[in-house]
Amino acid sequence: MTQMQDYKTVNVKGVDIAYRFDGPKDAPVLLVANSLMANGSMWDGNVPALAERYRVLRYDKRGHGGSGLSAGPYTIAQLADDALGLLDVLGIQKAHFMGLSIGGMIGQQLGARFPERILSLTLCNTASEMPPRSLWEERFEIARTQGIVGLVDGTIKRWFTAPFIESAPQEIEKVRQMILGTNVDGYMACGSAVRDMAQSTMLLKIKIPTLVLSGRDDPACTVDQGIVLHRLIDNSKMVILEKAAHLSNIEQPEAFNKSVRHFIDSVDDAC
Repeated sequence: MTQMQDYKTVNVKGVDIAYRFDGPKDAPVLLVANSLMANGSMWDGNVPALAERYRVLRYDKRGHGGSGLSAGPYTIAQLADDALGLLDVLGIQKAHFMGLSIGGMIGQQLGARFPERILSLTLCNTASEMPPRSLWEERFEIARTQGIVGLVDGTIKRWFTAPFIESAPQEIEKVRQMILGTNVDGYMACGSAVRDMAQSTMLLKIKIPTLVLSGRDDPACTVDQGIVLHRLIDNSKMVILEKAAHLSNIEQPEAFNKSVRHFIDSVDDAC
């Protein structure tokens, strides 16, 4: 697992944001955004395949991983401003972007609001709206009364198919520890951003090359929700990964890496 000592921090909009680079220093940058209750280690099985050609920039959003915490609730727009602010502080003018779940929601904002800064969008296992509100209130109540530990088992069952949970205990344990390392207040502040999100009309503004990637068995951000993104984003491409739930990058890393590389390479070759 990627260790926190491998990360550096910079102050972005009043919060220390943890980040790390992998890949050639002179290569095009690929900014990568994590899911809720995750840190940059969720990409350990993907970075080697991407860092062959790209300067992969992983970061932890505010309230998660090695990054600082500010008072919540947050908004997706605020989290997108953090991502752009990180690029600004690091002196990066343009970058490819890949995000999963809330990371993909952040990407939607970046593609719609800052198209001059984003070379391509890869939106993985994500959605433009996440009803019902009551679902989030139930999870927040569990977090308040039981802590993150009360959410772990349900989260893992949403994130992975039953066969993978049974056949990959080491991967599941790594993910379990990642979830348990999440700050309760950070989870609730970022979860509120997902709860309050309504971005479907914003998708019509996205004109940059976009890949929508969904897991066939994802109960959290379904294929149907991915299809909404695909239909509303002009000239987007869509890939559905079989035998994959929410964290498709971990459950089907080979197929995931191949699909993402093929797409980003095609954009980069055209630049």
